[in-house]
Amino acid sequence: MSAGERTPAEEAREALRAARAGASGEPAEGDAGSADGPAQGVASEARPGEVARAALRAAVAARRQGEAASEEADAGPDEPAAPAAPQPTPAGARPGDAAREALRAARREADRGERRPRKTTPHPAPAPAEGRSAHAQAARDMRNFLSTAFRMPDLADDPEAEAPPRTETPEPPAEHAPMPPAPSTTPTRTPDHPAPPHHPSSMATPHRDSELRRTFPPFAPRPEPQDFATTWWGQAWVDALEHTALDVNRLARGRGYADAGNVDAITVTPGLVLAYVRGSRPRPYRVQLRLRRLSDEDWERLLEAAVDSPADIAALLDKELPHTLADRGVPLLPGPGDLIPQCSCPDSGRPCKHAAALCYQTARLLDADPFVLLLLRGRGERELLDTLSRRSAASAARAARERGPAALPGVRASEALAGRPLPPLPAPLPAPAHPEAPPAYPAAPGGPDPFALDQLATDAAARAHALLTTGRDPVGGLTLWQDAVRLAAARPGSGLTAATRSLYATLAAAVDRTPAELARAVAAWRQGGLAGLTVLEEPWDPPAGRFDRARPLLLAADLPAFRPWRNHLTHPAGHAQLRLGQDGLWYAYESEPGQEDWWPRGAPDLDPVSALTTLDIPDAL
Repeated sequence: MSAGERTPAEEAREALRAARAGASGEPAEGDAGSADGPAQGVASEARPGEVARAALRAAVAARRQGEAASEEADAGPDEPAAPAAPQPTPAGARPGDAAREALRAARREADRGERRPRKTTPHPAPAPAEGRSAHAQAARDMRNFLSTAFRMPDLADDPEAEAPPRTETPEPPAEHAPMPPAPSTTPTRTPDHPAPPHHPSSMATPHRDSELRRTFPPFAPRPEPQDFATTWWGQAWVDALEHTALDVNRLARGRGYADAGNVDAITVTPGLVLAYVRGSRPRPYRVQLRLRRLSDEDWERLLEAAVDSPADIAALLDKELPHTLADRGVPLLPGPGDLIPQCSCPDSGRPCKHAAALCYQTARLLDADPFVLLLLRGRGERELLDTLSRRSAASAARAARERGPAALPGVRASEALAGRPLPPLPAPLPAPAHPEAPPAYPAAPGGPDPFALDQLATDAAARAHALLTTGRDPVGGLTLWQDAVRLAAARPGSGLTAATRSLYATLAAAVDRTPAELARAVAAWRQGGLAGLTVLEEPWDPPAGRFDRARPLLLAADLPAFRPWRNHLTHPAGHAQLRLGQDGLWYAYESEPGQEDWWPRGAPDLDPVSALTTLDIPDAL
């Protein structure tokens, strides 16, 4: 195509301008110099689509005749070069059909031009770049023109596809069907098995589910129509839909969609039911059902009503909605006009058939689980059960406090003995003269020492006898250490035998002392009891008088001068000592010379000389 020749798109534009100018009675721009334009053979009353189609076919035929010489050299034996003659067009054809046919013809011509070099010899000569660019430019111009002049579908679209009707009355067929395009002499490649359009199996997102978002899988198709609701609350949902609908035909279509399984997975959130419903078009429609959420005051009344009736809580746990819970003045179930549908389809009905299908399938969900209805009203299942559990426990505890403890059967002892005179107590028995000896305890392997057990029993009997006869316990005020010393001193016998050593070790460990300390304390206890133990452990400063008179008395008895220290008088040789107790008695002690290891000896006496002479020490005198 040379630079002076016009492209098919320019020819089509000129023809379209001429047709529009002829219809309006005004000349179109650019018609004066186009005596050979394709619009000259078109009647003045022809439609723009017919003019564009005729112009396009004339331009294509002219271009084919100009390229006939080059095509005869390259064409194969099975590819004739006869141009396609334009077909007459019926007067009733629609502009959209004419534009579709023109676009298909342009695309086929472009495909034929692209495939033509492949049918030549294995090493064909390359076509001139100017011819290829002009041919491609012509096809692009025609596509741009038609895409801006009309809203065109793809080549694979079926012109006979029926748009979704706005009403249930089917659209009558067109009186004049569009003329099929003229058969092309160039073979086209068509797939043997065209792949159907791919659609996802589900548009739901169950991975985003939470306490306030639940996604339910789609219901399978049902071979026979059945009731969508079998429970009273599910039927109330269906009634709310059917009492609001203005067209029963849309409800029937919605039931058909639901039975056929056209409703995808259903997502329920507070106040909203969402799903995609397949209709007459390949792309599904996005459908929503909105329901008002309950306020906090409504939920408070509903929960209080459920807590007051444990049977209602038990029914909810069994996936049932009791009538008493729905009749407490809270709008739990939807009424006429409460369901607000919204669909992406062009149908203006309320509800449309897609929303009706979703509503029917939602009734099946409510039949299986009434907590779906409670979720629509604003609360999740786990939150409701936890709240009901806490409130039930608090209510039971409050009722128990108000009711008080249950009265036990019978008569109180104070009431039974209130009017009954009591007899006088009997006279006490005389105290025994002495405590009885305890029974003998046999020895057992691994058991306690029977001798030590007998000693403890004898000591307990003596203390009980003293308490009975005197009214006081003689050893009740002793410390743990003093009582251990008393028990060790009360053991009969003398000397550190094996049994004594075992007893001393046990008692010393109990009071955190050593057996040697316990043995010295036992000697002091045997010398003077608790006072003797005090003299051993607690030195003190005696007042003037009795302590000062002791030294002259010792000198008068031909004894050396004793060294005084606090309440102690020590022999100069360091082997004898006198200690004055707070009870006024003198206690004698002896030790190895120079060792300061004093042990109680003898018996205490008021006279220091007499207390010292009781020592079996000849050198002391």
